[in-house]
Amino acid sequence: MSQHKNFKEIIANVEAIVLDVDGVMTDGGIIPVGNDFIRKYNAKDGYAIGYAIKHGMRICIISGGFGENLRSRLERLGVKRYYLGCMDKIAAINEFAEAENIDLRNTIYMGDDIPDLECLRLVGIPVAPADACAEVLETALYISEYKGGMGAVRDIIEQVMRVQGTWALGSKGVIAEDSTSVASR
Repeated sequence: MSQHKNFKEIIANVEAIVLDVDGVMTDGGIIPVGNDFIRKYNAKDGYAIGYAIKHGMRICIISGGFGENLRSRLERLGVKRYYLGCMDKIAAINEFAEAENIDLRNTIYMGDDIPDLECLRLVGIPVAPADACAEVLETALYISEYKGGMGAVRDIIEQVMRVQGTWALGSKGVIAEDSTSVASR
């Protein structure tokens, strides 16, 4: 990667986006409820994930977090590859890259804390939310102006898709083209 390239030029070749959950897709707050947790997600982040997947972006979630509520959220967004309760994020990202035939040099990883450092150093495009820990901020090629759970995920996905020409295509959302709208029924 040339030092003379700007961030927009670098993200033009993104093949995949890998995200942590707590502190990236959420603000890091969790409420234990029985054997599960309640997490608060940003609707715009979720929309961007679903939209990106619909338009062919490969998105993977790797998190030490777990729970049926989290699994259900990811499945509703259309995420096919996720590793929850993951204590070896390097093994997970390598498995994802191999299974999807992805070049990690063209992969974004967004993390916020020390368990993410190895993956951030492995990929070609390490990014972080504004409120990530100091070590992550020092490692990141790009730091979103948004905090975790407050639009950081949307920020990076939208930037990539705009550069690649796949954002807001024909002003269509995540609804499949062949579905019938409520208004026309």
